[in-house]
Amino acid sequence: MPDENQNKGPLRRFIDLPTDSVPKTIFVAVALCLVASMVVSAAAVALRPLQEVNKLVDKQINILEVAGLYEEGTDVVEAFSVFEPHIVELATGEFTDEFDVETFDGLAAASDPELSIELDDDPASIGRQSKYKTIYILRDDAGEIDKVVLPIHGYGLWSTLYGFIALEENGNDIFGLQFYEHGETPGLGAEIDNPRWKALWPGKKLTDEDGSLQITVAKTAPPAGDEHHIDALAGATLTSVGVNNLVRFWMGEAGFAPFLEKLQSGEIS
Repeated sequence: MPDENQNKGPLRRFIDLPTDSVPKTIFVAVALCLVASMVVSAAAVALRPLQEVNKLVDKQINILEVAGLYEEGTDVVEAFSVFEPHIVELATGEFTDEFDVETFDGLAAASDPELSIELDDDPASIGRQSKYKTIYILRDDAGEIDKVVLPIHGYGLWSTLYGFIALEENGNDIFGLQFYEHGETPGLGAEIDNPRWKALWPGKKLTDEDGSLQITVAKTAPPAGDEHHIDALAGATLTSVGVNNLVRFWMGEAGFAPFLEKLQSGEIS
């Protein structure tokens, strides 16, 4: 007697298999994986514009916070509009219009060999440094510079710390420090987010009267004195060292010092 299955096509034979058969189980599993991956991919593509908007808003909030202009309920877009963004060439400290200030990404530029340099002396452990950075100027009602906000980043204990430092119009007195992204240990290195520790920064000075960089994050004050000293985080020595290194790097000659010198001399107004 002929086997009935021989007269059936491959699809019919597959359909007639028991529900718990190995081929059907594998088929269902693969089909579910394909459908799930398609849904996730579609959601990621659809949400990307919203994610970019949220990322931009978060960045603006952090700039507002470090400049003392943010509180709950603030209209971020309106409040941020008072800032004047400029792209600075780090080597010269001068503004450049070579790039679109609205779209230029200094962090992304660090990966471009034409827009960045590889660091030999690299205390902040960033590897490559963009030749250009976007800074933000805040003016008072008379149109004079009130504060400048500078982006900073460098390695802590477990992660790269990304943040902003706000300086007074003299380019030397610190108004505030704010980190917006890091992966430091909660309760230890992550205390860089603690308002009590951040409150230690306002009023401190970057350089001494001779213009030498003195700002220091350490357990004890440097010889230059308390006005240049921020206490290290308790139990987070390596994170504190990282903050010290990155702040000194970005405020030094390899970072924003040429720009700050022009600011202090009145060349930037």
